[in-house]
Amino acid sequence: MSSGKIKNEASSSNNSIAETVVSDVGRRKSSCGYCKSSARSSVTHGLWAHSITVDDYQDLLDRGWRRSGCFLYKPEMDKTCCPAYTIRLKAADSVASKEQLRVSKRMQRYLNGTLDGKKPDILMDGSDTSISTVKKSSTGSSAGNSEEEKFLQHLSTQIDFVVHAWAVIEGFPSDIQLPKAAMKKFTHAKKKQIGGSENILYSSNISFQLAATFKRSKLAEQDTNMLGVSKTGADQNGMSSELSPKFIAERLACSLNQLEEFSVLSARAVNGHLNFYSAETPIHTGQVPGTTIVSSNSPRTFRIKQCSMVESSKSPQQKRRRLEMRLKRSSFDPEEYDLYRRYQIKVHNDKPEDVKESSYRRFLIDTPIVFIPPSGNSSVPPCGFGSFHQQYRIDGRLVAVGVVDILPKCLSSKYLFWEPDLAFLSLGKYSALQEISWVKETQAVCPSLQYYYLGYYIHSCNKMRYKAAYHPSELLCPLRYEWVSFYNARPLLDRKPYVVLSDYATLQNEESSPCQLPQNSSGQQNMNSGEDDPAESVSDDEDGDKEMLDPGFEGSDADDSNTESSLSADEINDGDVGNVLIGLKNSRIRFKDLQRAFGSSEKHYMETQLQSYMKAVGVGLSERMVYSLS
Repeated sequence: MSSGKIKNEASSSNNSIAETVVSDVGRRKSSCGYCKSSARSSVTHGLWAHSITVDDYQDLLDRGWRRSGCFLYKPEMDKTCCPAYTIRLKAADSVASKEQLRVSKRMQRYLNGTLDGKKPDILMDGSDTSISTVKKSSTGSSAGNSEEEKFLQHLSTQIDFVVHAWAVIEGFPSDIQLPKAAMKKFTHAKKKQIGGSENILYSSNISFQLAATFKRSKLAEQDTNMLGVSKTGADQNGMSSELSPKFIAERLACSLNQLEEFSVLSARAVNGHLNFYSAETPIHTGQVPGTTIVSSNSPRTFRIKQCSMVESSKSPQQKRRRLEMRLKRSSFDPEEYDLYRRYQIKVHNDKPEDVKESSYRRFLIDTPIVFIPPSGNSSVPPCGFGSFHQQYRIDGRLVAVGVVDILPKCLSSKYLFWEPDLAFLSLGKYSALQEISWVKETQAVCPSLQYYYLGYYIHSCNKMRYKAAYHPSELLCPLRYEWVSFYNARPLLDRKPYVVLSDYATLQNEESSPCQLPQNSSGQQNMNSGEDDPAESVSDDEDGDKEMLDPGFEGSDADDSNTESSLSADEINDGDVGNVLIGLKNSRIRFKDLQRAFGSSEKHYMETQLQSYMKAVGVGLSERMVYSLS
């Protein structure tokens, strides 16, 4: 270095103000963990993060970065073999697929004691007649009619049970005389007359009766925040929308669909009517009753908001199980590590000697994210911001652990490991649904936290396709960093792996030859048929890890000889590196104030490195994060 004055812009790095400090690894090539190519075809930019603020990491996620422990990495999308697009969904808009609903109901049955992993069939409460048997027997015979009448009476009883439980739990006055539910059967002629679904079986107008009852009692004039929603005005009849037949029907349908016997029959709210369909008709439901989230940072217990806390009645001989979710800050826990070992050995077939505590700590415990404690206001959630482990316990037994980052705008899901003996519960799918529900609940107390990030979506890799099954998802454009709906992005990705997604309107209108699906190294197509909805063609692969670490960067064993220090002329001229914030020992200096201390060759080398860094993180972050030279 040549001599020269250096302007110290910031105070010592050992101050109390959180800051992001990174060391640049640069661009590297490695073998690909997705397509299993023998060539070093995976191209990624890497950073070691000594510390990182939650705001800076949120911005890095929105530029396509992810972390593995303290290592940050981002695929160079136009160069890597398997482009990885950041994928997210807005939790409030999420819609569960039929497969995801089946997973929720399976867990409910397991908790209710009616599923042991071997006998999935369920009978009605203490009776010898299942719902499916009633449906089959309702063919016009006197015996069939008798069975169906019994079933309709039972169904009316269940509706009344849900109505009363809902009224008690939600705090309605006890002096209200609630109406009894009456059921109406849909004949074939009636179905044709209304043009309804062939799957519709029965209907009830109980919601209209309840709305009239509440209106007469003047309950509709009260502040109905206890229902879990804010006032949204009045409907066409002048009635508060929270107590309209439509709203009540939606609540009742959601609660009824949580009952264990509704695995064959499903309820749906249609214009205020409560209709019942055969299970082939998809429904939207809430979460499994009796599920809690406990924050280790506060004695308060946070309960997942559900459509209802109604629990189905059941035989006293059946053993009920309790599911509890505990959210704790990232730290080493021997019980979690034992579960991780079993998972890696039994599910991923790792050799026992290859599953080491050091790599576990480096991958899933270490975090550079600076924890932000609760602030007591809506800017920070009750658990705070930072890195967490979400424990799933059934009757106290640890059965799954989700590794997540909670940031100002999102919950970012990183990894999941679970008890191999409970594979039949599809804990990967179930945990994702619970994390989405957590975001929905937390948004009520921290409005900025709206999104659920699932990591990377790789269209050419079947194992990563499941992420698009969570609707409605968005993919990050790798050039302009704009979010594009998966619906618009999918046709483009069917044509080629790398696409500037924000150009979808133009690209969709371009004339092209018939689309050919991308192929893997063995020449096989990576998708089933183009007509399959990805939500319905998901394999059980998603019940494994939610993020696959690029093996070229695992630990500190990356090959330094693969670092590329040269960029194209266009990239070098792509911006001014003078404002990049440099960390030199305890000083914080802009590069423009430091470059006078370099010789010509050193200056050129630094400019090249900083251009690559600035291109990867963006101009704004390069001026805010500390690029460490220490």
